Amino acid sequence: MPRPHRHAPSLRTPPTSGPSQRGLAATTWGVLRRHRGTLARATVRVVGAAGLTGLLVTAAIFALAWPLFTRMRNRRAWYQYVEDPYLHDPTDLALVALCTLPLFLLLLGIGSAALQSVCSRAVAAETGGPPGTAGAGPEPLRARGRPVLLVYALRGLIVWPLPIAVAAWADSLTGYHLDTPLPLERGSWPYVLVSASPAVALGVAVLLRLALSLAPAAAADGLGPWAAVRRSWSLAWTRTGAPRVLVLALPLAAVAAGVLRLAVQAALPLRPVVRELLEPATGNFFAAYYAGILAPVVVGVLATAALVLPVACTAFAVLHGRLRPPVRRG
Repeated sequence: MPRPHRHAPSLRTPPTSGPSQRGLAATTWGVLRRHRGTLARATVRVVGAAGLTGLLVTAAIFALAWPLFTRMRNRRAWYQYVEDPYLHDPTDLALVALCTLPLFLLLLGIGSAALQSVCSRAVAAETGGPPGTAGAGPEPLRARGRPVLLVYALRGLIVWPLPIAVAAWADSLTGYHLDTPLPLERGSWPYVLVSASPAVALGVAVLLRLALSLAPAAAADGLGPWAAVRRSWSLAWTRTGAPRVLVLALPLAAVAAGVLRLAVQAALPLRPVVRELLEPATGNFFAAYYAGILAPVVVGVLATAALVLPVACTAFAVLHGRLRPPVRRG
């Protein structure tokens, strides 16, 4: 009798269906769609709290700078009295804004850290990864938010001191200063090189920023701040990681810039409204004028954060999950 034919046992590995085999955009969209309620509530809470806190901080800054506004008003009245044109000098206000900028950067970092923690947790629930935010209850989420915030601060200290220092140095040598001769002759090679140095420093800062793009997601994944920075650096400077980070970061930056511009343009009608409301209430034209300038910018920043930040945090969390080394179990 003929022997029955035995099929060789299959050596194929079971297909790993699911998010790990899907594209980055598809996985990000799946996380945003399936966890839209959680992410939307977190975004509304974070952006709302940041907007209210920013409004209170701005009001406090205006109150502290009120002597400057009063001096502007008095000098304008004097020049009108002597029938001379008055062009106010905003240098002092610019210095106040520069000194208070870290407060708003801290506020932005706190909100970004909170959203990154929520988005990383949603990605972990979707992909079955083992990040530290995947624990149950709200306490792990708050605990992971602190390292993420420290990562934002550490990344800022790594990226931005160089271009700021180089820009200040170049301005001291090539910038226009009243009654001060230029140290370098305009048109000479040293003048040209020093004038171009801020652009070079900015390019270096952009490269550093791209290399550290995955650091917040790594911190939300359970790493400490410095370990998260080192992991982002090691993942971004690889043959696989560099193009993926670039392909993800550049479109997100373009979208954020476009949304910000559109939102600010749409909010421009707020300028005369704010001026007309504040000038009679405060009796100071300049305070109302600068508040009107700030109003569309604040609305644009909040709208951009609400629309772009959840997508960016989720996408970088997904990308970090794709690039990170496998976790050893047992």
